Amino acid sequence: MDQPVKLAKVSRVLGRTGNTGNVTQVVLNLWKVEAQPADPSSVTMDQPVKLAKVSRVLGRTGNTGNVTQVRVEFMEGGSTTGRSIVRNVKGPVREGDILCLLEWEREARRLR
Repeated sequence: MDQPVKLAKVSRVLGRTGNTGNVTQVVLNLWKVEAQPADPSSVTMDQPVKLAKVSRVLGRTGNTGNVTQVRVEFMEGGSTTGRSIVRNVKGPVREGDILCLLEWEREARRLR
């Protein structure tokens, strides 16, 4: 079973299926891998990534409150630029954390 490993990124969730809704249908984008990488940092993607520093935690959102809305400032060369947007983050996050954004054009809707 020495088959090559293929890495993929979920680009869109289509919906749930199955008798009890335990299967999720997704659209995948395959990553380009030069050779069999020893570490995942050698994997290249179609789009570049941008680093952003969390400047302020705005609050919790989502049905169960498991998503945190934060304001991030973009970083270039280790220092922050003046541009900032609001993003939704799933998982633990606090001020000063650095996020790796795969998509940085869209801004999250504000909490009500």
